[in-house]
Amino acid sequence: MSVLEMKVPSPGESISEVEIAQWLVSDGDYVEKDQAIAEVDSDKATLELPAEESGVITLKAEEGDAVAVGAVVCLIDTSAEKPEGFESSSEEESAPAETETKSESKSEEKKADAPSPDPVKKSSGEKTYATGTPSIAASKIMAENGISSNQINGTGKDGRITKQDVVAAMAGGFSADAAQGWGGTRDQNRERMKMLRRKIAERLVSVKNETAMLTTFNEVDMKPIMDMRTKYKKAFAEHHEVNLGFMSFFTKAVTEALNLFPAVNAQIDGDEMVFHDYADIGIAVSSPKGLMVPVVRNAEQMSLAEIEREIKRLAIKARDGKITPDEMTGGTFTITNGGVFGSMLSTPIINPPQSAILGMHNIVERPVAINGKVEIRPIMYVALSYDHRIIDGKESVSFLVKVKEMLENPERMIFGAKDPAEVLLGL
Repeated sequence: MSVLEMKVPSPGESISEVEIAQWLVSDGDYVEKDQAIAEVDSDKATLELPAEESGVITLKAEEGDAVAVGAVVCLIDTSAEKPEGFESSSEEESAPAETETKSESKSEEKKADAPSPDPVKKSSGEKTYATGTPSIAASKIMAENGISSNQINGTGKDGRITKQDVVAAMAGGFSADAAQGWGGTRDQNRERMKMLRRKIAERLVSVKNETAMLTTFNEVDMKPIMDMRTKYKKAFAEHHEVNLGFMSFFTKAVTEALNLFPAVNAQIDGDEMVFHDYADIGIAVSSPKGLMVPVVRNAEQMSLAEIEREIKRLAIKARDGKITPDEMTGGTFTITNGGVFGSMLSTPIINPPQSAILGMHNIVERPVAINGKVEIRPIMYVALSYDHRIIDGKESVSFLVKVKEMLENPERMIFGAKDPAEVLLGL
């Protein structure tokens, strides 16, 4: 028998430990080379662990275990023969819908017992689950859709609720009684924080404790940009094959303002201030794993179309859990958009070791004075949180005013934050 020891690869520099988020296979399963067998969480990203060879797998770590980089997490018997009728996971996902129908009818025959979050050990040492315990993938979908375990009958091993059970139940609909909101059982459920969430919590607390954080606010009349988008969005999408959003305008305005106020783009390293002759802009995006901040490198050199394409690429990778640690490190400034969730105003927290972060918010029609007359305009409140140790109040306010000016006069972005008339007159 030939056995391969699979070890945890290094997800990136400075990462010494990962957490087994979810096994995608079971102990004793036959796996094929390059098949995804597990999802592992580091303190920066979630990565898939592919099988290095084909064979029968023996798991050496449990879901939720913290495992050192280089440690053995499973064994693969490469001498094992491929079972007759074996189908890879990709083939199983494309199986006909009648398989789901069978599972659904089978689940209707089962009686759901009270859920238990903890696995039960058989006398043989094999791990089993109490009826109604959801898998990690099932729990994620249930949490996103407000579904409780007592609404679903599990068809997995020992009655465990699988992802397919949840999807089938959602497709079939729930009874009126089940859709009346909370069950009112007064049950409690404890879940260990994921490594990524623990790291985020640690960093946020350290920022509050270790920086002199202050926030300045302003408002932006979004009508000029909205008019420009309305006029050119169709041609832009046809020519560049990407939609024209607000984030590219904000990113471009920020890079021009950073050039004028370099301290906002700097950071503190011990007793020194480190200034950057480039703008690597972190764009905060929401993902199933929580808030992530992929970085757009050298945004100061990009056009609006290039910025939109890069943001779209990074956002899709973050959503699919395929973002790499290298794509989320090294930013010099961050932009976060709470407006997509309806936020009117907030004080964003700095993303260390950066010294400032810009918060965007929702756009609301408000009465404002224009040339002595009251008009209704689409207004967005913006907030700049900054580290007062390295950025003075004058710089922070002037930076945000410059961003406001360019957003309200988009043509200024073309001329390097100057008024076109000033460029024409050589001023």
